[in-house]
Amino acid sequence: MATLIELLPKEYGYVAIVLVIYVFLNFYMAFQVGKARKKYKVFYPTLYASKSENKDADLFNCVQRGHQNSLETLPIFFALMILGGLKHPSICAALGVLYTAARYAYFVGYATGEPKNRLKLGGLFFPAILGLMLCTLSFGWSLASH
Repeated sequence: MATLIELLPKEYGYVAIVLVIYVFLNFYMAFQVGKARKKYKVFYPTLYASKSENKDADLFNCVQRGHQNSLETLPIFFALMILGGLKHPSICAALGVLYTAARYAYFVGYATGEPKNRLKLGGLFFPAILGLMLCTLSFGWSLASH
């Protein structure tokens, strides 16, 4: 009887590694939000600062939004990586690296306080997600037509 590891393509390990790297990126972003909370005096449980109460609200909110947006898309990214990677592990791992680098650029650009900066290189996350969707569709089609 084969074990699960024996059934998976050996390249699937790259998918797992990229997912862990993305978790570390999220830790980094959370730490940056914590630093911004102290710097701009936005205390828990306040999620977003109000311009009427804090002159630096926009600066803090840009850091917060950069991280929040990453959290909002994390389940989609993980599901597509895990499923698409079963059939196309190397492609998904490469797209996952692109996605992770783009999410870093998105966060850093957003954290400048100028929202349009998030898309300079950060916008590359979208083609990466589209590629992962195609890999996952290919996997699903293979299962359905088997």
